[in-house]
Amino acid sequence: MAESERPRDTPRLRPAPLLFEPTEAASDPEHFFDLESIDDPRELLSRATELTLAFRAAADRSVEYQAIAAAQLADVRRFDRLTAADIGRRAEWTEDYAKKMIEYGQDLLRGGADRS
Repeated sequence: MAESERPRDTPRLRPAPLLFEPTEAASDPEHFFDLESIDDPRELLSRATELTLAFRAAADRSVEYQAIAAAQLADVRRFDRLTAADIGRRAEWTEDYAKKMIEYGQDLLRGGADRS
């Protein structure tokens, strides 16, 4: 399971909208969601916090989808089933972590985890 897994009774936070950056701004390494242009430290802290929460929520959700995919790929009913080692190699995980993700994904597919 993911290290940052939240307790099941904790409601999922709605992330702040991530605004897409123009390509010329995205290519500038000093430019990050226009944060560098915010002069007011209160506003900067607020927007940076919104982005942090949004990225954290996106990462948590992505981990859930990784787990679901791992469980589906390891399903014994599939003729092209993959082993935990194969899944680990594809996802750049250790085999032990792949096994845990498969179990987590199976739990999610059964509806055992809160996925609001």
